[in-house]
Amino acid sequence: MSFVEYGDTIKDGDTAIVFLGHESMFPVKVQHGTVTQTKYGVIRHSTDLIGKKYGSKVTCSKGGWVFILHPTPELWTMNLPHRTQILYSTDISIITMMLELKPGSIVCESGTGSGSLSHALIRTVAPTGHLYTVEFHQQRAEKAREEFREHGVEHLVTVTNQDVCKNGFGVSNIADAVFLDIPSPWEAIGHAKSALKAEGGRICSFSPCIEQVQRTYLAMEEYGFTEINTLEILLRVYNVRTISLQIPDLGKAAEDNSSTGFDSSNPSNQGSPCPKPQQGTVQFKSGVPLREMVGHTGYLTFATKS
Repeated sequence: MSFVEYGDTIKDGDTAIVFLGHESMFPVKVQHGTVTQTKYGVIRHSTDLIGKKYGSKVTCSKGGWVFILHPTPELWTMNLPHRTQILYSTDISIITMMLELKPGSIVCESGTGSGSLSHALIRTVAPTGHLYTVEFHQQRAEKAREEFREHGVEHLVTVTNQDVCKNGFGVSNIADAVFLDIPSPWEAIGHAKSALKAEGGRICSFSPCIEQVQRTYLAMEEYGFTEINTLEILLRVYNVRTISLQIPDLGKAAEDNSSTGFDSSNPSNQGSPCPKPQQGTVQFKSGVPLREMVGHTGYLTFATKS
């Protein structure tokens, strides 16, 4: 199993995603002789998982069932253990596009954090590219190395435990792109410029506060970066549902009376009540935004090394 090389069958040692529903899923490490508890009952790895195909419907001990999915960077972002605040697919997608990443690209990243963006970057630059990721916190760096090894992508990533603001990325003039997600990105702009290739490399800095963006912008100008621009990506989710509304009375009855020769001034018609239309309901699909949803996540500042 690998996050970039997809297999058909579940093997001992794989990381798999147990899917109970769109709002309920979790990762599990497949191990011979191990069991996993769910609200639908027990999943026995030896008999229920190992040797089965990814995407299989597995019946639990209580009679309920789940699906076992192959892990992807998108699924991992939704289910990973949080060691830090993470980036989600909304920001990740625009980052990979604006940094112009492709298979074979060399990328420098700081900090690694929980590895949400790291897995997406690795999948994008595979099979011939490489990710150099720097993490200040030693335990987080060690945990990231362990996860990359378990996920079969350790040959595509180098994890370094150091302060990027003081010691840089450990590489020079080779990176196609640099990504910064640190409290003081302006202190690392010089090291980012050194890591980027001679001309045309791209940089992105993620910051939750506009004051950080301002200082980073000034540092980018000082080091000669061009095409500097800042984006804020907002995800607006709509809830699509079927609703029923009553058909309004738009006066169709009055028109029908005139067309059929009904004359209220005629004495023979004065005692006859005017017929009322039969009002009914109609069903149709309607989409409305959620009442509560994640709004601001942060600002993305992009620039090009000239």
